[in-house]
Amino acid sequence: MSILIPSAQASDQLHRDALAVLQPGFVGSTPPEWLRRHMAAGLGSVALFGRNVTDAAQLTALTAALRAENPDILVAIDEEGGDVTRLEVGSGSSWPGNLALGAIDDPALTRDVARELGRALAACGINYNWAPSADVNSNPGNPVIGVRSFGADPELCARHTAAWVEGLQSAGVAACAKHFPGHGDTNIDSHHGLPLIDVDVDLLRSRDLVPFKAAIAAGAKAMMTAHIMIPVLDPELPATLSKAVLNDLLRARPEDGGLGYDGLIVTDAIEMGAIADTYGIAEGTLLAIEAGADAICVGGGLADEDTVIQLRDAIVTAVRSGRLGEERLADAAQRVRNLGSWARIEAQGERLEPDLAIGLQAARRALRVVRAPGLAVAPVTDRPYVASFSPQANIAVGDETPWGVAGILAARLPGTRTEDFGPDEASPERLDALVARVVAGAQGRRLVLMVRDVHRYDWMSAALHRLVAARPDALVVEMGVPQAAPVGALHIATHGAARVCGLAAVEVLTGQPQAMG
Repeated sequence: MSILIPSAQASDQLHRDALAVLQPGFVGSTPPEWLRRHMAAGLGSVALFGRNVTDAAQLTALTAALRAENPDILVAIDEEGGDVTRLEVGSGSSWPGNLALGAIDDPALTRDVARELGRALAACGINYNWAPSADVNSNPGNPVIGVRSFGADPELCARHTAAWVEGLQSAGVAACAKHFPGHGDTNIDSHHGLPLIDVDVDLLRSRDLVPFKAAIAAGAKAMMTAHIMIPVLDPELPATLSKAVLNDLLRARPEDGGLGYDGLIVTDAIEMGAIADTYGIAEGTLLAIEAGADAICVGGGLADEDTVIQLRDAIVTAVRSGRLGEERLADAAQRVRNLGSWARIEAQGERLEPDLAIGLQAARRALRVVRAPGLAVAPVTDRPYVASFSPQANIAVGDETPWGVAGILAARLPGTRTEDFGPDEASPERLDALVARVVAGAQGRRLVLMVRDVHRYDWMSAALHRLVAARPDALVVEMGVPQAAPVGALHIATHGAARVCGLAAVEVLTGQPQAMG
């Protein structure tokens, strides 16, 4: 009996392929030495997060350093615009998010916004964006999608997903539609647990899959999977780990019941609770690749060399043991390299500066303003009192990025007083004290009440209604999903919390135009 010992060349290629399918992150504003080594050894992608970005000049230098190690490297970022921004993590986005664009329902404008966002990314050396969210937000209580979706109507989401993909890729940045096969009907955040979507196939195809079909038709270079259970497709495994979802539905030809997608399939972050807490990141990685995923996103939470080595070695061991087919891994790695080659060629084209004015124009058009009948509302011209009611941000949005109108008003109207309140201050036991505090603090001032997804939080709704009852002249700015009925003398729904949405709202409050910058 002879034992087949792999040659050094074959072993090296196996390690290169294992590294090629990983999309890891790191900590810091420059590439660490360990990352450079793994890039030289075959790493095909690097993921950037807000912690890696200080300003455009630094980011451009960072991506140039990455590309010096590998000209075909995919430099990925999670830049949806709107509430989810890494490019402008310290200031808020110059681009309204999906819900604002869906509220306008002008696909040409959506295409323009995505193109200009793509130009901003390309100017900094980013060539691969984990966006747009193609999820249909059919559950108003969804804790993780919400304003990241174009809306609750499948056809609306489809036409704007296609426009966003086309706009972004026209700037030479690969789009990645997410979260397949649809994260919109969940009531659990998959960063923390495993959501269940218990629907039949007909509803899935007529609702959730519609925007993804549009993304495929628009030429989306990548598709990101969802960490969700859909029993009608696979009663045992979540979508990210399911061959029935990734191979039989997404990859298979239309005549065989699939969508016929031939681009890159990448997982959502493998260290998210939905996968890591149930399967572990190594087993989750293997199951995902076996199911048909081509790339593994990791590094939002686990951003170190040990994680890369652990996943690389797990893949190599699985191939050598016969568990994971060598051809399956090689195919996945080649898809990553092919996209890297596409991105390198696109980067050789003309680079244009982004037109920031388009973002503010879109944010203005997205506003929905309701004035209470019988009440005259004058512009805010002197130091208002702004009370902000802030829920805990989900991990996708993060808590590093400022939001709201308080800072903008304070810069425009010196002496503006601002206070932030959360569920503890607005608890039933403390609500009377909160109302008294705000009413006293706002005496002699205009009162602006700022909320975000008020329909999802009883404590926020109670505080809002008590304060509007005490001050009927209050001005309300809703910067989440405007599901609740408008209240206040003036109610402004921005359809998202991007910086430009705040600027547009302040224009209405003050009667004065704002400028980007």
